[in-house]
Amino acid sequence: MASTNMTPLCFSTNTPPFKHNHTIASAYFSAVFSGLGLSSNLFALLVLAKTFHHTKSRSRSSFLLFLGGLVFTDFMGLLVTGSIVVSYHITHFNWRQLDPQCHFCNFMGMSMVFYGLCPLLLGAVMAVERFVGINRPFARSSMSNTRVCWTVALVWVTAGSISLLPLVGLGHYHLQVPGSWCFLNISSAPLDMTFGLIFSLVGLTSLAVSFLLNTVSVVTLLRVCCGADGAQRRRDYEVEMMVQLILIMVIASICWCPLLVFIAQTVLSGSELDVRYLLLWLRFATGNQVLDPWVYILFRRAILKRVAPKMDWSRGSIASLYPTLSTSFRKLTRASLGGTLDRLDHIRPNPNIARQEDTPLPVLNTSATSI
Repeated sequence: MASTNMTPLCFSTNTPPFKHNHTIASAYFSAVFSGLGLSSNLFALLVLAKTFHHTKSRSRSSFLLFLGGLVFTDFMGLLVTGSIVVSYHITHFNWRQLDPQCHFCNFMGMSMVFYGLCPLLLGAVMAVERFVGINRPFARSSMSNTRVCWTVALVWVTAGSISLLPLVGLGHYHLQVPGSWCFLNISSAPLDMTFGLIFSLVGLTSLAVSFLLNTVSVVTLLRVCCGADGAQRRRDYEVEMMVQLILIMVIASICWCPLLVFIAQTVLSGSELDVRYLLLWLRFATGNQVLDPWVYILFRRAILKRVAPKMDWSRGSIASLYPTLSTSFRKLTRASLGGTLDRLDHIRPNPNIARQEDTPLPVLNTSATSI
């Protein structure tokens, strides 16, 4: 509870009823975004489940589990927050009468923070997983599906712990204009400023980690695929996963950076909150949950084959295009293991026979056998 007139704390800044009528926060936008996002994420979950059931690659199954956790989180975020916003626009309920103790407002504020940070943190974790999978392939082999599930759960716990901070006194959740949602109080008051900076910095740091590790991974893949001194196994699935991860990172950056920077800039400058920009950047952030599932739905090999049927999407496509892939990859893995393979050569009774699996398979001349 708050101040002299006994106004509940979550209504101390903005109290219903509101007279603002911003088009960007209308019932139409809320319904369209929620409906499109829920259907997109549900469809992506079904496609992911089918693909995961048929995949045999451990690295790909781990990536699919992370991606499934991301899509499921986006789905639940839209379901929880979208149902509240759309219900408000349909019934025009009075928050102060419905929630005199601010419990419902706090729940929605926590949901906004939790489902906002989870995709950014999961994107960073996925970037770490792909970085390890490409640059430290043998270390990556210990990542089981069980560990992936625990890692996703740890991300949820981390985001949940941050969202609980206002309930223990660090910051506050307030009702926001036009009265359909609750979010962290964006102000220069010490506690509110601290929580606002935590939220912004965690999100921006996650994006920075994703950008850095994904850049290194892409450079590594390019070196391996375009190396001039070797030949090696197919890496088309790894390229596919990196393309999807890069797009997820780009979408998250475009959607979330404006809101995160806006919050940090507002609380640090002590300027008055501009509601128009808050609603605009919030709509951008909501778009992330709508666009994420389409990255996997559209950018799969099965779809790319239909879009560009003349291209060679066969399993040996990359190996046939780059017949010198083996030595490059072997050098890459040898460097990443810090000479472990060299030390094993002294232990093996016959290292030449033991390394027969490293010998590149011959690449067939598909042009001569094609019909």
